Amino acid sequence: MTRLVALLALVGPLVSVGSAQVEFLPGMEWQEPPVVTPGDEPGAPPSDAVVLFGGEDLSAWENGENWPVKDGIAFAGKGYITTKEKFGDCQLHVEWSAPENVKGDGQGRGNSGIFLMGRYELQVLDSFENPTYFEGQAASVYKQTPPLANAMRKPGEWNTYDIFWTCPRFNSSNQLVEPAYITVVHNGVLVQNHFPLRGDTPWARPPRYVNIGPKGPIAIQDHGNPVRFRNIWVREIKPAVGEQREPMVIDHGTGETKTFAELDAEEN
Repeated sequence: MTRLVALLALVGPLVSVGSAQVEFLPGMEWQEPPVVTPGDEPGAPPSDAVVLFGGEDLSAWENGENWPVKDGIAFAGKGYITTKEKFGDCQLHVEWSAPENVKGDGQGRGNSGIFLMGRYELQVLDSFENPTYFEGQAASVYKQTPPLANAMRKPGEWNTYDIFWTCPRFNSSNQLVEPAYITVVHNGVLVQNHFPLRGDTPWARPPRYVNIGPKGPIAIQDHGNPVRFRNIWVREIKPAVGEQREPMVIDHGTGETKTFAELDAEEN
């Protein structure tokens, strides 16, 4: 087998050369991914999810006793609620609804917020025909970027956020190595696409990063508006696992494998 055959194998996953079937094998030997059973219907928690609110109570949250729960729905009450458990890189599903009885305008209408690691806010707001500053409307990263589109449903209807969160990384000297990233799908519409955050999301000062560790709680804001919530779950995101090896080719006709160094040696 010549180096030409090996290079031809790079063109596609399987290349036929004469009677040989030559395949390129990448430089990683991967472990089998874990099996996750999807929910019974769209939006239902998969088998590896941590259910933070399934309709019964807010026992998974600090201060949950101060938010009323009725008919499987939690209503924003007095003060923030914060998960008792901390999370790092994660996928977060939240369903919420602005009040059907519209009161107020701008930031005073259906306002709440989802805080990743307790510090980084994805805005919750009734943005259906309700103008406000763009980096403060629904699905914005508060005070940093507007959403790519306004995908709001009418007041009283249910909205869905599917959030994909990557925590910021710091070195041993607490210096930022890599920012946090967020991707958000709002009612099936991509509204944040791997956006790199510039730090936390305060109203009164520029954003900044502080190393609070690799994990933090999820919090939901009380902003004085009776926003409703249901079906909240989270699942940890873990990278695929594998071991590095030398890239090689395998001849499926003979079962023989060779690295590119071995091919070079044969050719020379």
